[in-house]
This record gives sequence, C-alpha cells and structure tokens, in this order.
Amino acid sequence: MGRSSDETPLRRAGGEACALGGAGYAVLLQIAHPSVARGVHDHSSFASRPFARLLGTLYFVYGTIYGTEEEKRRLHAIVRAMHRKVTGPGYRALDHDLLLWVAATLFHSSSRLNAMVFGELGAEEYAAFLREASAFATALGLPEEEWPATPAEFDAYWEAGMRALRVGEEARSITRELFRPASASLRPLMKAQLLLTGGLLPPDLREQFRIPWSDARQRRFDRVVRVTRAVYPRVPRPVRFLPVTLSLWSMRRSGGWLGPRRARGLRRIVS
Repeated sequence: MGRSSDETPLRRAGGEACALGGAGYAVLLQIAHPSVARGVHDHSSFASRPFARLLGTLYFVYGTIYGTEEEKRRLHAIVRAMHRKVTGPGYRALDHDLLLWVAATLFHSSSRLNAMVFGELGAEEYAAFLREASAFATALGLPEEEWPATPAEFDAYWEAGMRALRVGEEARSITRELFRPASASLRPLMKAQLLLTGGLLPPDLREQFRIPWSDARQRRFDRVVRVTRAVYPRVPRPVRFLPVTLSLWSMRRSGGWLGPRRARGLRRIVS
C-alpha cells in the first residue's frame, strides 16, 4: 500500500499500526463513561472472545476508512443493527451522547498516538483530520451535524467529557477481564498494552481504574515512546499498514459483503 500525495489525513494516519498501541487507552476512556460501561458489561464478550472483539473493531475502523462504498454500507448497517439490541437500565447504545463519546475516543486516541510518533499535525491538516473522523460517528448512527465542526469545538467537548467521567465497579471489572485474559497466549500482549494504557491515561483515571503505577513503570513507558518515535517512522509503510491489509483481506474473504446470508459470520465477529 504505497503512499499517495493526494491521500487525506485520515487515510494517511488511520492505518498506522502504532495507533494500535492506544487500543486499551481508547477502550478505558469509553468505559469510564458509566452508561457505556453498563452496556459493555451487560452485552459484550471481552472475556470469552477477546481476539474476535479486537478483529471486529479493526473491521469497523479500517472498513470505514479504506472500504468501498458498498462495504461501508453493509458494515455500518450490521454495526447499527447490533447496537439496537444494546439497551438496559440507564443506557441505550444508540443514544447520541454515547455515540459521540465513543467516536470521539477513536479520533482522540488515533490523533494522539500519531502525534506522539510523528509529531503534531499542522492546524489545517488537524482540522481536516477532525472533519474526516466524523465518519466514525455517522457510521454508528450519529447525525453529522452533531460532530464537533472545529478543533476548538472538539477540545471544549473533550474537556467537558473528561471532567464528567466516573469509573465504577463495572468499568473496573471489564478492565480486569481485558488485561488478564484467560488465554495464556494473549497475556504478554496485554501486559504490554497495560503499560501503554497506564502511561496514556491521566493520573486520576489511572487511579480510578486501579492500574498499578510507579516511577519505574513511568520510565519504562517513556523509554517505549522514545524508541518507537526513533524507529517506527523508518519502517517501510507497507509493513506499518500490515494490520490494514490483513484485516481487509480477512473481512473480504469472509464474504461479509456478499449478502445477508454470508454476512452472518461477520455479525458474530462485530457483536
């Protein structure tokens, strides 16, 4: 996948593998919202199917950015159909405030990791990146006009949203399941992800999630960031975009775009 000079900021940054380092960070920001935590706790399958849940997220993100119009239409219809079932006391997955928060965490995490590795985007490019990221929100069912129109609007929304977060026992339970998977093969990966997540979270949220931290862990996190910043940009772009290539190949190989009957397998992954 070679880089084209006319690529948009979302297409340039959205497929970088380094963004996956913020996966746990984005999830914990989402479930720090009490209503999101209740919905995930009652309806998701982090503990029993962690790889399938990750794959479903990659299908959604990469399909939204790089899929054809037909692929996007089918994928988004499936995701919205699954979310219609996520309702319960105090939450409804299709509530606009929840859709906006979840989409905002995807944009924030991706843009923050990209800035940490490659440096801050210029003002115009960042504004274009924000506008394009509305695709995540509208894919989930949020009207486009409810997405922040400017970086200043997004910053104001983000600061207010962060102040309102409260980590409850449901969120802590999800966190324990996420970072202590039953599968032994996933534990080294999640141990590394826990370090990155702890380093990215604000100290108050880290404490609310009861993620252990110390000066030694902070030094380890800082060292990982320095090495990544020095090495990762020199890796050939096709290698950096390998998760995109493999995810789209897997998604298309499953036949999920060929019709309702063939899409059943995809529904099981994204649910």
